[in-house]
Amino acid sequence: MTLDDIKAAIDAGQTVHWANTGYRVHKDRLGQYLITYVPNGSCIGLTDREGQRLNGKEAGFFIARPEDGAENPGSQSRPDGQGRGVAPGGAGAFPLGRQL
Repeated sequence: MTLDDIKAAIDAGQTVHWANTGYRVHKDRLGQYLITYVPNGSCIGLTDREGQRLNGKEAGFFIARPEDGAENPGSQSRPDGQGRGVAPGGAGAFPLGRQL
């Protein structure tokens, strides 16, 4: 999806994800488009500071299918069948209080 496609889908009320359903693209109350990792709430802007370049490849963004509901954040669902189970940078996630 292009930047314009993503913004149009969000503005139309559709749910857009990046990489997998754990990453949700949304517009905040200030009008900023953000990518949020749902399980821990961390987020990044959809674009660079100039608003020109996506923080992710166009091919990684997709509109949610009905079975991609919020009850399954972080699932491996992508339209091309390619899923990712690791956060960018390769960091694994552990519940609070369970540190190695």
